[in-house]
Amino acid sequence: MTIQRIKPGPRFSSAVIHQGVVYLAGQVAGDPKEDAGGQTRQILATIDRLLADAGTDKTRILQATVYLADMGDYAAMNAVWDAWVVQGKLPTRATVEAKLAAPQYLVEIVVIAAQAD
Repeated sequence: MTIQRIKPGPRFSSAVIHQGVVYLAGQVAGDPKEDAGGQTRQILATIDRLLADAGTDKTRILQATVYLADMGDYAAMNAVWDAWVVQGKLPTRATVEAKLAAPQYLVEIVVIAAQAD
């Protein structure tokens, strides 16, 4: 069975596709100087691009895990998330507080999606 890797780097691939399932690496903001809402917007835009590269879109996300450096940013992240997701096509989701890779990162999001039929 074929495994397709999208944007492989020296440590990990940005996405991996296997048997019609798209696994995205954890995504963080390109400009971490923004607040949690701004970082979330950047991350979701990156997720949109990676899913398009994999031949799918946000309506086919099966599961999302949101990592917040501080649960105090939960409302700010949710405001952006709620405007982005498609009602009636909502994935399962978990949100947890975690120490992220660097202190400037306030949000990291991982998604798993189905490829388009």
